[in-house]
Amino acid sequence: MQQTPLIAQHRAAGAKLVDFAGWEMPIQYSGVVDEYHTVRSKAGLFDVSHMGRITVSGPGSVGFLQYVTTNDVSKISVRSSQYSMVCNPNGGIKDDIFIYHVKPYEFLVCVNASNREKIVTWFMEKVSHVQGCKVRDRSTELAQIAVQGPISRDLLIDAGVAEVADLKVRQCREVTAFGGSIIVSRTGYTGELGYELYLPAHLAAQAWEQLLKVGQSEGLKPAGLGARDLLRLDMGYLLYGNDISEETSPLDAGAEWVVNLEKGEFVGRASLLAQRTQGLARRLVGFELLEKAVPRHGFPMLSADSSGQSIGEVTSGNLSPILQKGIGLASVVSRYAEPGTRIQVDIRGKAVPAIVVKPPFYKKLKS
Repeated sequence: MQQTPLIAQHRAAGAKLVDFAGWEMPIQYSGVVDEYHTVRSKAGLFDVSHMGRITVSGPGSVGFLQYVTTNDVSKISVRSSQYSMVCNPNGGIKDDIFIYHVKPYEFLVCVNASNREKIVTWFMEKVSHVQGCKVRDRSTELAQIAVQGPISRDLLIDAGVAEVADLKVRQCREVTAFGGSIIVSRTGYTGELGYELYLPAHLAAQAWEQLLKVGQSEGLKPAGLGARDLLRLDMGYLLYGNDISEETSPLDAGAEWVVNLEKGEFVGRASLLAQRTQGLARRLVGFELLEKAVPRHGFPMLSADSSGQSIGEVTSGNLSPILQKGIGLASVVSRYAEPGTRIQVDIRGKAVPAIVVKPPFYKKLKS
């Protein structure tokens, strides 16, 4: 298994380590639910260095990214970022990504760990036909640390990253901190105030330990993938391999807002345009259980009438610790996708009533 530059810190903290997409990663430290509540009330420190980090630079970079992604890259101002997707020619999702416009003609693209090699290969193939653009896989050179939670801004300021004080949602900035040049962005996967740090791999351990030292008295704790998954599900954020894949399109996934069919030609555009014209057979929806139970990935979704016919399946599901109810995402036949529709989830042979809702499930005033 591959290891991040923080593996020694995880072991020293007593983390339970698991194989995640070929990486030895912490699933939990003090406990999944404890870490979840810590992020919701104080702040959690996540190692997300297993993610892929690709730089795209040069005067042809905007045109290249316009062609290989679904969103409108021209709308990302310098020092800002954008959520987007990379599709195959059939409109299937190769990956969901974040694009940071770090400086003029320089972008940083964050991709999922399981898709890193696939996306690097895809970008290299496509960029070979583009002038004035260079693609570079910097995943091993850079580490990635996320600080997420209500006190995250104050913690980073105390740790010497004063520039986060006026950073707005999805903005990013190159700063000097932890002994070197890093990129800090106000992004994350939790729904809380939070930041992600992209920094040279050799500075990761120093930054991690310094953040813990500054934040422990305020309640900061390291958090693992288990808490991260619960936190993202509260928000209805998509998980590649569960909710989306190359067999689903952004339209199937209810992510029309990351597809700009008017921006010009891009990979998958013709297929997505045809889907929009013809209508969708299935849709990804959010749902809440109306009885106390726990929905899980792969559980059948049923109609609420007496026939109880199969209408789809759960793609992500769990019991939300803060809402104390079963929530999830599911791929269902389109006619059952309207919010307010009554449906059922087959949980180990019992049909549990549920209702279709529009995520996020957890709503909090933004700081």
